[in-house]
Amino acid sequence: MKLKVSGSGKHAFARVLARCPQCGKEAVFENVGERDTGIGNNFVCGQRKCPNPNCSGHLFVVLNSGKLIASYPAITLDFDTENIPKRIKETFEEALNCLAANCYIASAIMVRRTLEEVCEDKKAKGNNLKAKIKDLESKIVLPAELLEAMDELRLLGNDAAHIEAKQYDQITEIELDVAIEITKEIMKALYQYTNLLGKLRALKNGNA
Repeated sequence: MKLKVSGSGKHAFARVLARCPQCGKEAVFENVGERDTGIGNNFVCGQRKCPNPNCSGHLFVVLNSGKLIASYPAITLDFDTENIPKRIKETFEEALNCLAANCYIASAIMVRRTLEEVCEDKKAKGNNLKAKIKDLESKIVLPAELLEAMDELRLLGNDAAHIEAKQYDQITEIELDVAIEITKEIMKALYQYTNLLGKLRALKNGNA
């Protein structure tokens, strides 16, 4: 994102409510310095600090008319990593980082790579991702809608990964938001629901 500086001046701090890119906590960030800096056309730049005492992470912010429009580190979508295998977690986090940086093609490729990691983790076999997803149907219990969604996500990433694909440069943020939400649901169903049920049963046994 390019910001054109057409002026300079001190501005009162604007309230910044955001999810910390370092610790993941949603909070109103603390101000750093004496004031924010205006650069013209209602754009204001400044520094903030995460109020979580276990984090205190630094954040550069850019606001326009008081609205947060950019930050560094970039603020990614929320993602519950509990019980997600390490390689799958890291791959999907890269997809989120690419999306936050507006790198939509790269994000789509990493969403597809996440599905490949899931298939590998579940020992699905096949010569390509389509065959592996088909084999996966016999190894896991997922609603038919989520299995169908996996195949749709495979096509999205496949287009992004090949330069000759007709639609590779037309991937939108909205399309990726949906793809990422579906991928989250797939991972919840495969790795987190059973763990959540185990916690519930442990609580019931403790009260028995």
